[in-house]
Amino acid sequence: MLNLERLRVLYAVWTTGSVIGAARSLHVTTSAVSQQMARLEREVGQRLVERQGRGIRLTEVGVLLARNAGDLLNHVERVEASLAEHRGAIAGTLAIAAFATAARGLLPGVLRDLRSRYPDLSVSLSEREPHEAIPALSRGDLDVAVVQDWADDVLTVPEGLSRRHLLDDVFDVALPVDHQLADLDSVAVKELVGDDWISWSDGQICHDWLIRTLRTAGAQARVMHTASEHSTQLALVAAGLGAAVVPRLGRDPAPPSVRFVAINPPPTRRIFALWRESATARPAVGATLDALKRCCTNLT
Repeated sequence: MLNLERLRVLYAVWTTGSVIGAARSLHVTTSAVSQQMARLEREVGQRLVERQGRGIRLTEVGVLLARNAGDLLNHVERVEASLAEHRGAIAGTLAIAAFATAARGLLPGVLRDLRSRYPDLSVSLSEREPHEAIPALSRGDLDVAVVQDWADDVLTVPEGLSRRHLLDDVFDVALPVDHQLADLDSVAVKELVGDDWISWSDGQICHDWLIRTLRTAGAQARVMHTASEHSTQLALVAAGLGAAVVPRLGRDPAPPSVRFVAINPPPTRRIFALWRESATARPAVGATLDALKRCCTNLT
């Protein structure tokens, strides 16, 4: 009979693409992964991996077994979730990831809520962007992921994951207090095409939205400064170095020399939670989704 834990190791090697990735995912050593793979090869009587440069790749048989191992592990999770649902206890451990703004502006309240309601549930939070969180969730490294997308940049959700909408997060433009538009109630993006900009790094969702939007307005965005933290962006705005588009969720207290002006039409991103379909019946997952929705309702 095939060993379930060895199949879990094989699946981790397949989904992460390496022994090192599998070891990190499973929180074991690389030698432990290699030993389990060697034992699994002896069990099936066929080669499952082969050398590729300095690394390895799965053979055709290895991919076939890994794909079936994934189906089996999903089924096991469904059985475990059903048993947990039958017990009704909201306990154990749960790993949640969120992108930076949600980790700062949403998750502290969610974690406090869960701790007060379910003292036997231990929840850990890690800050991860959607492109990192979604593969980790699919592999089973996470239980819930809070992610974002835009109407013109829809996030692809892989098969096997479920989603729940949490809230729509509106962005405003942050301007230096002496900016000629700082006292207006709202501005159109086309009125800001000549400004210098402070933004996130190239490739991040919000940065790419800004570039696309200004290009649509007929201008090339002059992104002069990039920073990942809102507090840094706002400090640069306060120094008179440019404008920044800043979300309302998780917004840090702004320096007194910064003004927020609504954008017309308002740019909005959608924030939602993801989890594995196979874990839907698990009470801890349901409790976490409910806590996220409660906290989001309080923010709106």
